[in-house]
Formats: sequence, C-alpha cells, structure tokens
Amino acid sequence: MENVTLNVSGMTCGHCVKAVEGSVGKLEGVENVKVDLENGKVDVKFNANVATIDKIKETIDDQGYEVK
Repeated sequence: MENVTLNVSGMTCGHCVKAVEGSVGKLEGVENVKVDLENGKVDVKFNANVATIDKIKETIDDQGYEVK
C-alpha cells in the first residue's frame, strides 16, 4: 500500500468532502480517503498495482476541484 497527500483547491464545505471521498473511494485499489477541508489536503491510501496517482488526480478534477 502507498500513501499520498494531495493539495486540492476549491473544496469549501461538507458536500465537497463527500464528493471527493465518495468518488476517489470508489476507485479500484483505493483503501482509504480522508479530506482535510481546513488545509485543502486529501490523503489517499491505495494499492499502486491497481490504482495510480494520475487516476486519483483525474477523479478529483472530474468532481470540479483542482489538484495542485
């Protein structure tokens, strides 16, 4: 398992947290997703053999938020 912390802008409320955690959490190979709304961070624990950082970033972008 790998852990990555991404800086994400545009998240402002509980709905944003649910959108990101829900969409990234559904990706195959993702074990855990935790959004730190106050600091604009998303921590993801994932199996690098199944999921990729690029796919995780793309999923966050698809929800309307920007990965820096």
